[in-house]
Amino acid sequence: MDKLVSKLSGGSHSKDKEGGSSNDKDYVDKGLDSIEKKFGGGRINPDDPKVRETNEKFTDGARNKFESMTGKQVPSKFSN
Repeated sequence: MDKLVSKLSGGSHSKDKEGGSSNDKDYVDKGLDSIEKKFGGGRINPDDPKVRETNEKFTDGARNKFESMTGKQVPSKFSN
């Protein structure tokens, strides 16, 4: 678990808001950020650019998998 936290946080535990604005986040991104804040024990900063990039890859992969399995498009409101 510590290795995952280290990779997601990029080894930095700063509370700086360096990421993009929350306006460019869809509902899935906001939900993942909320989970990280709640269950990350303060060790994961979702606003860190490295974490943001990893989260985008994760949510994009999940969206692509959903679309390939169901054949339905996810509305952009939920995942861009």
